[in-house]
Amino acid sequence: MPYKEREISKMYYTMGEVSAMFDVNQSMLRFYEKEFDILQPKKNKKGNRYFTPEDIENLKVIFHLIKEKGYTLNGAKEHMKNNMGSTKDQQRVIDKLNDLKKFLLEVRDQL
Repeated sequence: MPYKEREISKMYYTMGEVSAMFDVNQSMLRFYEKEFDILQPKKNKKGNRYFTPEDIENLKVIFHLIKEKGYTLNGAKEHMKNNMGSTKDQQRVIDKLNDLKKFLLEVRDQL
């Protein structure tokens, strides 16, 4: 059985890390935080935002609905309110498929 390296995940991500992860401005993340009640990043005494992995998952769902599916902000809010469980499941499947695609492309490039 081949050795599989464990993925190390952080408990909190800074605003800069999250904005780089999604390739958006920090102001857009602050705007989405105001618009979507589901986003609740922790703030320290200075006011710096720290996003949990759950917040990252919620952001992935929001960006998928708005950027890829073409929902408006109100439409995305309604969809998330009514179908949050299935939407998160669909996002997990999309993430897994993207990881598989990345792996297969790496294998192809090594051949």
